[in-house]
Amino acid sequence: MRNTALVTGGARGIGAATAEALERAGWDVVIADRDAAAVAASVAAWAEDHRRIGGVQLDVTDRVAVAATLDRHGPFTLVVNNAAVPADMLPFAEVTAAQFERLMRINVLGCFIVGQEAARRMEGGAIVNIASRGYLGGIGGAHYVASKAAVVGLTRAMAIELRWRGIAVNAVAPGMVDTRMIDNFSPAMRARLTDLEPSGAALDPQVIADTIVFLGSAAGRMMSGQVLLVDGGKALGVVPF
Repeated sequence: MRNTALVTGGARGIGAATAEALERAGWDVVIADRDAAAVAASVAAWAEDHRRIGGVQLDVTDRVAVAATLDRHGPFTLVVNNAAVPADMLPFAEVTAAQFERLMRINVLGCFIVGQEAARRMEGGAIVNIASRGYLGGIGGAHYVASKAAVVGLTRAMAIELRWRGIAVNAVAPGMVDTRMIDNFSPAMRARLTDLEPSGAALDPQVIADTIVFLGSAAGRMMSGQVLLVDGGKALGVVPF
């Protein structure tokens, strides 16, 4: 029997790269995304390429829909909580309560609901939450930083409780990745941020996907409660001289 993985936010970017990497590694994969058109387009493209990847439209903050999806398409051995939204780069003083609440609802509550409903149905396996290097802090985007720091804290709490049931819970904290999430940056900001990357470029989503595949493997499940910073070493904070 093949293992099955669920990838939220799976229609594009890191989610889509993860779905493809898991399928290549021998998993059956189901993606979930709130964008129904993107789900349909991705699944159709994968089918043409003979990939075993299914898809469903899903709002991760809708607990009833999440539970129904897990019941209909499971059981799952791996759940990847990738669904999230970016934030406008704003000074702390200019972030509105509505902007803050939106990120906490989708980036944190969505992760909580999917993780909780999945854990109720899993017998062993792994949950991987996608955080961000941003959880360490930064200028402009306090609401995004707060949401990803919350994901890290949630990951640790989940790991502590779920280890007794054989469910490993880890987080991946990507650095700057070449996805639509950075498309709202101005060209000048994107160039400035790229210059700060040790590699001189944004990461390929495949790098994050490969890390997630490892965490879902038998070897990766021997780790739990960890936050893997996958950012080319930028988080080390040491500049060349």
